[in-house]
Amino acid sequence: MKPATRDFKRAASAAVGNAQVRANLDGLYQGFHHARERAAAETPDWESMRDRAREIKAHTLANLDHYLEMAERNIRAAGGNVFFASDAEAGARYVLDLARDRGVRVAIKSKSMLSEEMGLNERLTRQGVEPVETDLGEYIVQLADETPFHIIAPAIHKSREEVDTLFQEKLGTPRHEKIEEMTAEARHQLRGKFVEADMGITGANFVVAETGTVVLVTNEGNGRMCTSMPRIHVAIMGMERVVPSIEDMGTFLRLLIRSATGQRISSYVTTVTGPRADDAEDGPDEFHLVVVDNGRSRLLADPELREALYCIRCGACLNACPVYRTVGGHAYGWVYPGPIGAIVSPVLTDLRDARDLPYASTLCGNCREVCPVRIDIPRMLLHLRKELTVGETRSAPLSERLAMKLWRFAVGNPLTMRAANVLGRISLAPLRRGGRVPSLPGPLSGWTRYRDFPTVAARPFRARWKKSR
Repeated sequence: MKPATRDFKRAASAAVGNAQVRANLDGLYQGFHHARERAAAETPDWESMRDRAREIKAHTLANLDHYLEMAERNIRAAGGNVFFASDAEAGARYVLDLARDRGVRVAIKSKSMLSEEMGLNERLTRQGVEPVETDLGEYIVQLADETPFHIIAPAIHKSREEVDTLFQEKLGTPRHEKIEEMTAEARHQLRGKFVEADMGITGANFVVAETGTVVLVTNEGNGRMCTSMPRIHVAIMGMERVVPSIEDMGTFLRLLIRSATGQRISSYVTTVTGPRADDAEDGPDEFHLVVVDNGRSRLLADPELREALYCIRCGACLNACPVYRTVGGHAYGWVYPGPIGAIVSPVLTDLRDARDLPYASTLCGNCREVCPVRIDIPRMLLHLRKELTVGETRSAPLSERLAMKLWRFAVGNPLTMRAANVLGRISLAPLRRGGRVPSLPGPLSGWTRYRDFPTVAARPFRARWKKSR
């Protein structure tokens, strides 16, 4: 997927004007966010579990080479294959070469944000392989030729009527009134693909180093179908998704599922260790794990941003974020939306192109409060803003430099501060409407394009404080 992060402002403005998208996004807060709150309240050891998960992540990333090598060793011992890809291109090339060499014509896919990062569907199609998304939300956005709108609910922006129209146009189905009917139609369409597919491609919520086990969390069972029916199973994972032990995996499962959907446990938790054993009834003949870096090593090497790799992709920060709930996922212009995407996307793509994303936050701290591993997202957003600002100060416009000098002079002593207060009150009086200034002239108009400007107080704080004493 080619990043479109530089278009954030334009895309965000368009999303704000879309009433359907806004209504659907409101449901995230009432649904997933409140469900997460209830699940957390019902889990007695919730806070200590969050602390433990954070400790595990910090330890794992500090010893990442050790645990990746352990995972590789155990996967190979189980009869699987492991490939370490330096970037998305190398990872996709491995999958494409494998598909070509094995004569693959249809590849079924379980939901994977990393496959979006790799542009895998487009690459497979160009090579003559039909990729089929099997998660219902991903299936819908694939038919619409769109990217996922949300980490957990990829098609949350679509209305029931839009999905029905999409099915009629793309699948030639009759009109359906009920969601259950459309779900049954999707199931009918996908069943044949499950049988036909030669390759199953999945992500990996976690890979357990001590056993070489890939763990998938789903609510539809499609992950299990993708890992058991085709003769080849390819799992792709970002290099940070490894966890040391089965016990650690249990901690993360409880946090992930409760934080994502508010469930105590998802409908399916699939664990896969290598290809099918000789005495097993189902499973692939071949298993391949592709471990992708693609810029993650830059995050790992940066002590200010390493924390972003703690993310377990639960989507809780999106559901809690007032900015995401206003502009939605597509405005962010790349695979990872929301608060965590505002950190990850600029580093994995290009900070200058994604310069607006670190500012796509009110710094309210909701994301930090709901994160199951306590990622301090606001701190990292401020760090990226600082990185963007450094280097720009030298080329700041003359008008901006003069304005800052004037401001510094005005607040430099009580006399000039009082004079500035009087001058500001007088100059803003003609522009005031109902106690606010809805529009400022000239170069200051940018401020009031999206917000009102407060008027200068009739009595300054110093005077009111003196009177109160």
